[in-house]
Amino acid sequence: MDPIDRLLAERACERLVIDFVRRLDLGEPGSVAELFTEDGSWQWPDGDRLVEGRDALRRYFAARPADRLSRRLMSNILVTVTSPDTATATSYFTTYRVDGHDGGTDPVQSGPPVQVGHYEDSFHRRPDGAWLLSTRVLHLPFGGPTPRMGSIP
Repeated sequence: MDPIDRLLAERACERLVIDFVRRLDLGEPGSVAELFTEDGSWQWPDGDRLVEGRDALRRYFAARPADRLSRRLMSNILVTVTSPDTATATSYFTTYRVDGHDGGTDPVQSGPPVQVGHYEDSFHRRPDGAWLLSTRVLHLPFGGPTPRMGSIP
């Protein structure tokens, strides 16, 4: 691949990683499904839970509790372009979360992170040039007291 094309592919995939957490924290959680291919999948650690297909992903993420306030910090995003139409990435995340939030604008005591882990992603480029997530596997070596494994992010 041409170095500029590789750089553009890396940036497009990195933007998907960041847009995913922005939509969960600040947007409509169900809309993260639009970042996946039609047959895309999300998998919890050790095959604990697998959600496949854009419709199932939309339902899964849209079921996030309405009173959940969260912020995720993403770092160490390393995208590897494997062909002109495919790529992989590993990225680290830290999640702060409070359930039962009343929607007010006053700062909230968050406590320590509830999750620290990483994602392993694969990406596919559509014929129109847009990149989408194909698979996302969650690795969660550090989980706080909430949520239960397999619960909605």
